[in-house]
Amino acid sequence: MPASNPLFAGYGLGLRKEHYSDFLETAVPVDFVEVISENFMVEGGQPRHILRQMRERHPVALHGVSMSIGSADGLDRDYLRRLKALVDEIEPLFVSDHLSWSRIDRFNSHDLLPIPYTEEALVKVCANIAMAQDALGRPMLVENPSSYVHFDGATMTEWEFISAMSKRTGCDLLLDVNNIFVSATNHGFDAHAFLDGIPADRVRQIHLAGHSQGRDMLIDTHDNPVCSDVWTLYARAIARIGPVATMIERDAEIPPLSDLLDELSIARTLGAVDARERTAEAA
Repeated sequence: MPASNPLFAGYGLGLRKEHYSDFLETAVPVDFVEVISENFMVEGGQPRHILRQMRERHPVALHGVSMSIGSADGLDRDYLRRLKALVDEIEPLFVSDHLSWSRIDRFNSHDLLPIPYTEEALVKVCANIAMAQDALGRPMLVENPSSYVHFDGATMTEWEFISAMSKRTGCDLLLDVNNIFVSATNHGFDAHAFLDGIPADRVRQIHLAGHSQGRDMLIDTHDNPVCSDVWTLYARAIARIGPVATMIERDAEIPPLSDLLDELSIARTLGAVDARERTAEAA
């Protein structure tokens, strides 16, 4: 298994069925697309031939929501088998999932539930990631989740947990900048401390998305454009990390494709500014 995923500094979109015809019938100016893995892993799910056609046009990243990396029961071997078959067929740019859990015994919450940041949880998470990477034959990207609860028994910060997880397993990271902003706002920690605390050399992809104001906290809803505060945090992130794959996620209130491309152009502009600043510093 390679030590790390290769660097890929392109700009992409989360591919949703509302835009299939746009991508199949026109030349969409993106460098890659990302799909939800599970949509193409189940009988009656979205058609695999659509994904194969997309793969002929663009690199495809597979992003999972049901691996349940934090499950105390370990991973579902049948799930890994089906994911491996999809990976072998599509040969994706990246394979990712979330630092969360959703399954216990035969119950699946179909939600991304939080993990306590303790040594005991870290051991279980690392064992599950190692199992997944062995089954897939490649290093995964693991995404930081949005958070709405705090565990009193936590013995480390989220970024300390993520750093240790990456070091122990060799996994790479999918940095969700919106999730950092949502969690920092909800729990009162410094988003810049998060960025400074993660291993920048392990980040391979960035997610950007919108959120909503709930009654008491921010909710990662993916149904709004990226807000100005998240764009500011993104600029700070790439200043530390450097150029990596960046994409816009939208899962509800899906707008016309042109609106998402306009958002993606903001990311390209900020990336170009960062590149000029790096060139100037090196001169």
